[in-house]
Amino acid sequence: MIPHAKSVGFEKGYVKSLKCRECGREYPPTKIYACEHCFAPLEVIYDFDSLNLNKDLIKNREKTLWRYRELLPINDYEKIVDIGAGFTPLKECKRLAEALNLRRIYVKNDTVNPTGSFKDRPASVAVSKALELGFKAVGCASTGNLAAATAAHAAKAGLPCYVFIPSDTEKGKVLQAAAYGAKIISVKGTYDDANRLAAQASDECEWALVNINIRPYYVEGSKTIAFEVCEQIGWRPPENIVVPMGSGALLCAVWRALKQFDEIGLINGTGTKLIGAQPEGCSPIAKAFKSKSEEVFPVEKPKTVAKSLAIGDPGDGIYALRAIRESEGFAEYATDEEIVEGMKLLAKTEGIFAEPAGGVSIAVLKKLVEQGEISRDEEVVCLVTGSGFKSLEVFSSYASSVIEIPPDSTRLKDAISG
Repeated sequence: MIPHAKSVGFEKGYVKSLKCRECGREYPPTKIYACEHCFAPLEVIYDFDSLNLNKDLIKNREKTLWRYRELLPINDYEKIVDIGAGFTPLKECKRLAEALNLRRIYVKNDTVNPTGSFKDRPASVAVSKALELGFKAVGCASTGNLAAATAAHAAKAGLPCYVFIPSDTEKGKVLQAAAYGAKIISVKGTYDDANRLAAQASDECEWALVNINIRPYYVEGSKTIAFEVCEQIGWRPPENIVVPMGSGALLCAVWRALKQFDEIGLINGTGTKLIGAQPEGCSPIAKAFKSKSEEVFPVEKPKTVAKSLAIGDPGDGIYALRAIRESEGFAEYATDEEIVEGMKLLAKTEGIFAEPAGGVSIAVLKKLVEQGEISRDEEVVCLVTGSGFKSLEVFSSYASSVIEIPPDSTRLKDAISG
């Protein structure tokens, strides 16, 4: 039993069923992860009629994602694996707002999660669910951040962990996952190649591959980032929220969170515009939006410094596209140069060191303000989803040169005045 369950006095969960996103068929909440009729993805349905949740109850709970436990897909709360993910700072960024000439910008800083990215949120939920469903090992396909998050939670749970990564994944992310004891399978190819091999392994080895065969439960963890934003700005939806997109799952989770909070009365309405942000070298969702297409066409060979977003065939792409349009939002992409400038601007104005995915959020926001798509008197929340320490080699190649001098004050004056 996970000790955390006793400490917070959990009673029972509220998962009702799994429902097909396309045909609407419902299934019991078991190990199934795709509709048996049309093969579309499934999503978790909750018993909101039995749920008694209010703001005061939430505010008095532990400051982790599990403060919203009734809205997460765990029925056996003694199986929860919690290493402290969630309830990360929402910082009003006045210097960044001034630099971009915007009235108000908030940054949701998920760089401070236990393994340095927002992926701790879905990993915590997914590994907990794997225990509940009786799996004996877990794993994932990953561009790096999820590998570390899954490995850390597997270590806490005492489960073996197998992660499948493309061979060009940043070394820091690979070493981090290995430090937690995961077995690393480096696949010569793209993320999509690694994902296909992981899917085969999930069938043949009966492992819980968190973003594959228990994906309906896994994606629910990500929505807690939006729950927190609403709570932190006074129990209301933000005017705009910028979401970096790889698979599109995070943006879908944000939209789902806003709708759920509205449905149970914790916020009034869902008046948020969703802004999907992608790197130009892997931007199938943004390009579909900009071309007014109803389809998302895969990118065969992604090429971008934002490797955590280099998912050429986004599993939730079409649903992310629909959510952006439903919210009357936007999707845009940024070049590698714009991404790095976004990283540097955030670091220099607010002291937040983001990986390239965070730079994508800032760069796309800057571009939309300049294009007039976002008014200068609007409020914007930017999701910064991972730490720059995971991608040091990317940032260092663009950083200012180091000045090396002998220990001489005259040479120092020459150096700083030059």
